[in-house]
Amino acid sequence: MPSLKWTWLRLRARMVRERKPPEFIARGWAIGMFYGCTIPFGFQLILSIPTAILLKGSKVGATVGTFITNHFTIFVIYPAQCWAGNKVLELFGCNVVSVTAIVDELKRVGSMSMLSGEFWSALGQLGGGVVASFFIGGALLAAVCVPLTYWGVLRSVERRRARAEQRKLKRRDIHVGNQSMR
Repeated sequence: MPSLKWTWLRLRARMVRERKPPEFIARGWAIGMFYGCTIPFGFQLILSIPTAILLKGSKVGATVGTFITNHFTIFVIYPAQCWAGNKVLELFGCNVVSVTAIVDELKRVGSMSMLSGEFWSALGQLGGGVVASFFIGGALLAAVCVPLTYWGVLRSVERRRARAEQRKLKRRDIHVGNQSMR
């Protein structure tokens, strides 16, 4: 199994090698991150790719950006965003569900197939408060992650392209210098 560092380097290489403007690439990644934070696992690609097409963003970035939530991270991210959503609901005086109850239900629901009727029944049993806290917490997570993703990807692509241009100019100067010596 590849290490986290190797996986990140492969993703970064794919990101910076895309032959589109840096803004296009960053927009796609931000779209993917937005849906990765706000939409339940499994529905993200259905929304992120058409949005990337509509908003003229990278489809690769929109796909990979959703991977913030995956089979390993949802057990940390979803309870955290429900907790944050609960705190916001508490500010407005709404009744909230305990975080322990949310975690137990999300573990149970997360292990089911989304195509089964049991999944939808279990999701409905979570109640409107949990669903509201999930989406509110997701919106808070997206409000932090989307701008960081956009600017981080944009800067990364711009720096990589600037370094590549410098190397190209240096090689050209060396080549021109070698020809003038002949």
